[in-house]
Amino acid sequence: MSLLVVGLSHRSAPVSVLERASLNADAQLKLLQDTVAAEPAAEAAVLATCNRIELYADVDKFHAGVAELSTLLAQHSGVGLEELTPYLYVHYEDRAVHHLFSVACGLDSMVVGEGQILGQIKDSLARAQDLHTAGRLLNDLFQQALRVGKRAHSETGIDRAGQSLVTFGLEQLAAGADVQQWARGKKALVIGAGSMSSLAAATLARSGVAEIVVANRTFERAERLAQILSEGDDTDVLARAVPMDAVPAELTRADVAVSCTGATGLVLTADAVAATVEGRTGVLVAESAAGRPAADAAPTAVRESAETPLPGAGADENCPLDLSAVPSGFSVMGEAAVAGMDAATLEQHGAWAASGTTVDRSRETGRPGAEADAELITALAATATRVGRIPERRRPEPVAEVPRPQPVLFLLDLAMPRDIDAAVHRLAGVRLVDIESLADASADAPMAADVDMVRRIVADEVAAFGAAQRAAHITPTVVALRSMAADVVTGEIARLEGRLPGLDDKHRAEITQTVKRVVDKLLHAPTVRVKQLAAEPGGAGYADALRTLFDLDPETVASVSRAENSTEKNRGPA
Repeated sequence: MSLLVVGLSHRSAPVSVLERASLNADAQLKLLQDTVAAEPAAEAAVLATCNRIELYADVDKFHAGVAELSTLLAQHSGVGLEELTPYLYVHYEDRAVHHLFSVACGLDSMVVGEGQILGQIKDSLARAQDLHTAGRLLNDLFQQALRVGKRAHSETGIDRAGQSLVTFGLEQLAAGADVQQWARGKKALVIGAGSMSSLAAATLARSGVAEIVVANRTFERAERLAQILSEGDDTDVLARAVPMDAVPAELTRADVAVSCTGATGLVLTADAVAATVEGRTGVLVAESAAGRPAADAAPTAVRESAETPLPGAGADENCPLDLSAVPSGFSVMGEAAVAGMDAATLEQHGAWAASGTTVDRSRETGRPGAEADAELITALAATATRVGRIPERRRPEPVAEVPRPQPVLFLLDLAMPRDIDAAVHRLAGVRLVDIESLADASADAPMAADVDMVRRIVADEVAAFGAAQRAAHITPTVVALRSMAADVVTGEIARLEGRLPGLDDKHRAEITQTVKRVVDKLLHAPTVRVKQLAAEPGGAGYADALRTLFDLDPETVASVSRAENSTEKNRGPA
């Protein structure tokens, strides 16, 4: 059996695809059950976060495993396989181990070094254990990943290379200002009471906000989070809980809102946010794209320019071009090229534009057609310009950009799929930071020297994990060999008692102990050595050699392996 991971993340797929492919809790459970029920997979675990969806499995066939896991991801995410496939990545055996260890250390996170992923890996393992889909391999893998992640954070300064997604999001909201100063005295609304929302609430409390209102579909969870915030020793924030239907009213009082729920639809629409800002400022939010025609959102100067007819343009009967429909700033040559007109039609238009004066092409005899047509088009453009039909310039004059007002409402959307309508980005008086904008902001984050140290830790741990797994692979064979030797000793002692019925207990015990010591000494060196050899790359064949040399029963070896897997499935997370 071999480790296989198939998945997609913010590094391989756009946020829009990740958003559509996101899995809720029920979908994750069903995916795990269907994966272990599939033929190639014996174990399975799902790691689903706001910026990655990965399916880990212990498979006996690589190609069949990739096909099955990809199909299952597509089925449970609701994104068609053909659409999903270009964004999927596949890691196998040591590369799969390296990938998970890198993820656990925060090297593959949107914000490098963030530590929240460790809790998500722990939850993923616990979920697989509850459903009994994690056996020896995935238990060992995920628990070792947790240890590697903790080691990276304790032995290096990887925390300095990045922050949690919440902290990074608040820094983006503050737009370069000190978060403590920006947050001080503000009123915050936190929508959701899960791990990410709780982290956001705690971070806001430590940043100095004056009030935090927690809204959640399960009111008891909102109350519990509000109580924890109020009783915290390191903050003096005023916190209270409200039901989910109070969000619109609370939004009118809030300066900053953070949303991270498991909702499949939008929690805050653009119209709701626009109404909040307009109610607070008394100014119509003109840039809204939600339910307003595009022309209404344009500045007055732009609308007037678009509605002003072109000089000399009209509905002349003989003109093959509808000049009244030509956008401002395009030349005849550009419009003709778009229209796909041939040279003869262009000549007719040139004759009309020059008030009946045709263009003599006789001088073009013998010249290449393309070169002659290019020259003709240039001449026609000049003629049209001279009579004032179409402006000479090809691009409209730049229009002064209307400055956006300072935001009065700050929104942080950490949910996947998104909680807040993306159209809010176009609302005046609002600053929205979501997963997509966080990905753009963190794309060029510098790599610190600590990142290189973590990479070395990951490489060492991958090698150690591989050696341990290869050594563990031969363990059932060694156990079966020692079990066979014990049976031989028991049989020979029984034969000795039959030949020497008068043997007293003292001598019988001494003889039994002597025979066992002889067997143990004979087996010690080869079993230790075979474990060492099996731990090296390419050492998998030593188990087969041992079974052949000692004529071990394959079913005995398999039963030992099944017993170990049964024990591993009940092991709790680290």
